[in-house]
Amino acid sequence: QVQLVESGGGLVQAGGSLRLSCAASGRTLSRYSMAWFRRAPGKEREFVAAISWSGVRIYGADSVKGRFTISRDNAKNTVYLQMNSLKPEDTAVYYCAADGRSTVIPPTAASEYDYWGQGTQVTVSS
Repeated sequence: QVQLVESGGGLVQAGGSLRLSCAASGRTLSRYSMAWFRRAPGKEREFVAAISWSGVRIYGADSVKGRFTISRDNAKNTVYLQMNSLKPEDTAVYYCAADGRSTVIPPTAASEYDYWGQGTQVTVSS
């Protein structure tokens, strides 16, 4: 089993930055695709970004491209989401997810991911 624990969320003013971390335990994730999803109040879960075991990155909505960066440190079994120029509409619970199929292109559908963290709240004030 894989356990994922997110951290780094919090309250930040618009224009600020946060770096989310997702630490994994129970298994080495070097061959896993890792992703971040988010769920804003009253909205559906949304794909944010994913990174394959080889480092291929995919980003979701146009609204995060150029502002968010996903990365991973396999030695630390950790994936990160650097979020810059934050906007109030980025307010959501952010979830980390892992997919163990070692695909070249990381999946973007939540249903493809086997393991999930408990989420970390990000609140951006205007």
